Amino acid sequence: MDVLAQNQWLVRCQQFLRLTKPRVVSLIVFTAVIGMFLATPGIVPLRILLAATLGIALVAGAAAAVNCLIEQKLDAVMARTRARPLPQGEVTSPQTLLFAGVAGGIGLVLLNTLVNPLTMWLTLGTFVGYAVIYTVILKPRTPQNIVIGGASGAMPPVLGWAAVTGEVTADALLLFLIIFTWTPPHFWALALYRKNEYAKAGMPMLPVTHGEQFTQLHVMLYTVILTAATLLPVATGMGGLVYLVSALVLDGVFLYYAYLIWKHYTDAIAKRTFAYSILYLSLLFAALLVDHYFKLPLGGVVGWLG
Repeated sequence: MDVLAQNQWLVRCQQFLRLTKPRVVSLIVFTAVIGMFLATPGIVPLRILLAATLGIALVAGAAAAVNCLIEQKLDAVMARTRARPLPQGEVTSPQTLLFAGVAGGIGLVLLNTLVNPLTMWLTLGTFVGYAVIYTVILKPRTPQNIVIGGASGAMPPVLGWAAVTGEVTADALLLFLIIFTWTPPHFWALALYRKNEYAKAGMPMLPVTHGEQFTQLHVMLYTVILTAATLLPVATGMGGLVYLVSALVLDGVFLYYAYLIWKHYTDAIAKRTFAYSILYLSLLFAALLVDHYFKLPLGGVVGWLG
């Protein structure tokens, strides 16, 4: 293969990679991996770790590609998305569909054969929930699209948990709840400063249908709900002192940003809130992982202080 052909092949690979929304998928995979480690007191078996991570990543990437395929006309009119491969004509719709089918199929086979059938079925359900129910049904029809559709985005730690244990427990559902309640303030912060683009595209996002002030209030309310959800792992014993301190600090900053959006809104504040929300979720789950292996029980600390 000569240099020119090699470069063309690399460019083509990059185009298909961009269809998978790598930054979004990286957060999905990260929370799924954290779910795997939280599911066991020891170390996740290497075969399960590698197969589950790759399988979930492939199916998540396939779902993102289908999302790009369905929304290519919408993406073409929005500044945030118009540079994606489909609106730019870098790849065709049949190529995208074939790519999504192959990637998703390989991912599901890996999960079914090397992990367990439950994880495969849950991952397939997540794919359908995001690529079909959210993208096709909810997103263009209701301003509550993010709230209802957030269930698919909250599934990765449950998938990781199921990969290791073969079941879904109450603690796995707590991880689900945290991401589920995180999703509305995360996306509505984005929707607020992208309101005009969504309106132009005819997308019924909350700031478009109910106005900015209504959305700003709901960012604050959902952040309060999120804060309560993040403290539940401490109540159940899944989280100890390290996680509690981390959650309180991270929640405090998020609440501050949400308050600014509610009472002193500017597009710049909304942009900072959106960026922080991504960092917030990553650090919160990282704190859960550190706490899991270096747990300092709350009861012991209280007794020591007494």
